[in-house]
Amino acid sequence: MINIRRYHRDCPELLAVLQAYAITHISKYYYSGTWNTSEKLLFNWKEETGGNFEQLIKTFFDRERILKLITDFILFTRQDDELKKVVLRPHQMNAIGKIIERAQDPQKHRGLVWHTQGSGKTYTMIVAAQKIIENPLFKNPTVIMLVDRNELESQLFANIIAVGIGNVEVTENKEHLRELLSRDRRGLIITMIHKFEGIPANINTRKNIFVLVDEAHRTTGGKLGNYLMGALPNATYIGFTGTPIDRTQYGQGTFVTFGKNDPPHGYLDKYSIAESIEDGTTVPLYYTLAPNDLRVEKEVLEKEFLDLAEAEGISDIETLNKVLEKAVTLRNMLKNKERVEKIAIYIADHYKKYIEPMGYKAFVVGVDREACALYKKELDKYLPPEYSEVVYSSAFNDPPELATYQLSETEEKRIRTAFRKSNELPKILIVTEKLLTGFDAPILYCMYLDKPMRDHVLLQAIARVNRPYEDNEGRKKSSGFVLDFVGIFDNLEKALAFDSQDIEGVVRDINVLKEQFKDNMQTAKKQYLTLIAGKYQDKAVEAVLEYFRDEEKRQEFYRYFMQLSQFYEIISPDDFLRPYLNDYETLSRMYKIVRESYDRGILIDHDFTKKTALLVQQHTTGSAIGTTLEVCEINEKTLKRIEESKASDTEKVFNLIKSIEKTAEQLGNTAPYLVSIAEKAEYLVKLFENRQQNTKETLEKLKEIIKEINAAQKEQAEKAMSSEVFTVYWLLKEEGLLNAEALANSLQEVFAKYPHWHNSERYEREIRNGLYRAIIQADTVDLKRVPAIAQNIIKVLKTGQAAQ
Repeated sequence: MINIRRYHRDCPELLAVLQAYAITHISKYYYSGTWNTSEKLLFNWKEETGGNFEQLIKTFFDRERILKLITDFILFTRQDDELKKVVLRPHQMNAIGKIIERAQDPQKHRGLVWHTQGSGKTYTMIVAAQKIIENPLFKNPTVIMLVDRNELESQLFANIIAVGIGNVEVTENKEHLRELLSRDRRGLIITMIHKFEGIPANINTRKNIFVLVDEAHRTTGGKLGNYLMGALPNATYIGFTGTPIDRTQYGQGTFVTFGKNDPPHGYLDKYSIAESIEDGTTVPLYYTLAPNDLRVEKEVLEKEFLDLAEAEGISDIETLNKVLEKAVTLRNMLKNKERVEKIAIYIADHYKKYIEPMGYKAFVVGVDREACALYKKELDKYLPPEYSEVVYSSAFNDPPELATYQLSETEEKRIRTAFRKSNELPKILIVTEKLLTGFDAPILYCMYLDKPMRDHVLLQAIARVNRPYEDNEGRKKSSGFVLDFVGIFDNLEKALAFDSQDIEGVVRDINVLKEQFKDNMQTAKKQYLTLIAGKYQDKAVEAVLEYFRDEEKRQEFYRYFMQLSQFYEIISPDDFLRPYLNDYETLSRMYKIVRESYDRGILIDHDFTKKTALLVQQHTTGSAIGTTLEVCEINEKTLKRIEESKASDTEKVFNLIKSIEKTAEQLGNTAPYLVSIAEKAEYLVKLFENRQQNTKETLEKLKEIIKEINAAQKEQAEKAMSSEVFTVYWLLKEEGLLNAEALANSLQEVFAKYPHWHNSERYEREIRNGLYRAIIQADTVDLKRVPAIAQNIIKVLKTGQAAQ
């Protein structure tokens, strides 16, 4: 990815033409769209049929498939007024292919696509609609997209034309929908299920009508579904859902409506929670229960909510709210003033200790709008008022305590936009209904849940925190977190009426994470901490660097530590960690030393999770191993200093290479030839790392490079040459050209004429031509070598320029 980002930075003209890129990692193959350089937008290419690495590459570059990727599966959309380029993932492409096949099948007119929450099913719907409309086999069809109000009002649908579907009608009311269908409107119609109420039967009996139903588990239930299917009896119906079919009677209704053509499970296409986590499309979720004294009474929760037959299979917030309106005792408990005060104190403390240091944001979910207002009032006592905002629907006759937090459409849009950004407030949104579906904010990590939920609504709500996120420094969100003040997660089997295989891994107790951390620390004692047992500082560093000269051992350690640090980030601060802190800190220092030594150029502090970085910074003494290698200033005294150092030869090798690279980085703009010298040092260290050269030989050769740097800097100071001309002279001399100084001086005029040649392809060609003319005049040059010599000089000069 470092190279991909460099290509975008250094040659944007090329990337304006290319539409996608691909990279390999061990046995996996990843792809993404150009201008998307965040690792969270790298997609793992997978084949449903499996296969080895060679097979993966061959299927990706299959002529028909790669053309489809470029022409059909790259979209441009807007979010928060920002243009975004979207490339579909393998599961989305597969589902679209199956939808088109089902649309062509004269015997089957139903299909259900379950793509778990956060996996991009809305884009799948849009592209499927586009492909059906554009396919001549369907003879100018009508596609009806059934969505809810949140989707209809979102920027995605407001800008659907930007995706490439030009013939779009958004229905204004029931009459408008009826008029469109009765006059046989073709193209895309976007509407909502309630507009089918009372519609005449058989209003359009064409067969090339395709109805794409979002949130299929709840949209077509009851009489509205009957109106829909009676009005369009010969249409093909494809349902989309982010949650699996539940075990209740409502789930069976979904199966009968959409899944009957795909027995036994009822899915035309399925992308499960476990698959989504494995691919990195979503992140795993962990939960913990709030202390007992803050949770509602278990008996009341079960009696007024979990045990109610009418609460089973709840598929939308509106139905949930109606159930909770009847749960008078439960709601009164949840909004008890003393309880709300205690929970507000707990949330404020938890957010400051756990969430804010990670750089993430949070939701507080209250049972109703009154609860939201109460939480806002109390949270403002313990957090800055600007930290939180209330977002709920307003009513004309709201009492003053609710009207206080009413937002205009413009204000709500501003808050939504600001919440998604790490450097803007608010940090906490207090909600009860709005934003619990259809709102994507990857920076959202924590949900403080104080509203009873179950089944589809619970899955949809907690999925708000399962989106991948990567900050500006490259740190990635490894999971989402739910803190349960109700007690719903104390009885997950009752709260989630789904087949266990469908919801496998949906949310795990954080205690499971603690056990994994404990096991990993036991591994550390046996495998890594023994390396420095009985050793201190220089001897410890030498032992670590020597052991990790093996590339496979390094990569294994990196993977081990990154997982361990993610566990630490989620768990910390916690008394559970106390017995492990010293060992974990030592492992962190080992990781930093190894990365800095063998992976130079990477910002290691950015590689650390935030809490680990803070731990290492705060504890700078008393450890058996330091956190960094010494960097020496290179001058006439450097060699003497190295000779007198008590460090081991291995440590000296890495000290010198770091010092040489640092010098080239800092002085490359005024002395570009240092870049070339640093490359020689890098080559020596690679030989050392691969055990093709021993420590003593490498150290002696690095000392020779130190002498070369000192000699070059001294000679540059003596000669009246510009930095560019001197670099040309130095590199020509390295090539063995006898009259190198004269040849370099002959280029003085060319460099003076084009001072900004680094930023212009045209002027760069003039410099290259000047180099050709000068080098050809040399007495001892092999003409076949001229282009390579000139290109190397250009490369060194440009690298030096970039170092400023």
